[in-house]
Amino acid sequence: MKALLPVYCRPLGYLMIALGMFMPISMALMGKVTDFNLVFYKECSRLFMVMGCLMIIFAFSKEENREIEEGRNRAVRNAMFITVLILFFNMVYRVYTRDLTSADSSTFLIFLIANVLCVEYEINRVKIRNLFKR
Repeated sequence: MKALLPVYCRPLGYLMIALGMFMPISMALMGKVTDFNLVFYKECSRLFMVMGCLMIIFAFSKEENREIEEGRNRAVRNAMFITVLILFFNMVYRVYTRDLTSADSSTFLIFLIANVLCVEYEINRVKIRNLFKR
């Protein structure tokens, strides 16, 4: 998987994730969250986190090479596996507790967060391997 965005999109993606995490809390502390706009703030927060994750995944790294590109492919594979495990254990838990009312709608966000963690791991692994090859 090739990177599409410039290098500066990586820190910008982390900033968007932080904004998505702390925006609902700060708005609630300012008294802006009501029963009528709670879903709006929840979905905006989720949208910020999804966009931030996508920016991190598709941004070039400073030392972009073929190994990092292969690492991105491994990261997507590992993220799919981790997401399936998380969803499976979540489903088992809901069956065990006989919870009929809740449904998980954050599957794509879970996948993206797992993918970002795997991409960061793979990029740092390649950098450390290249450092010790010299």
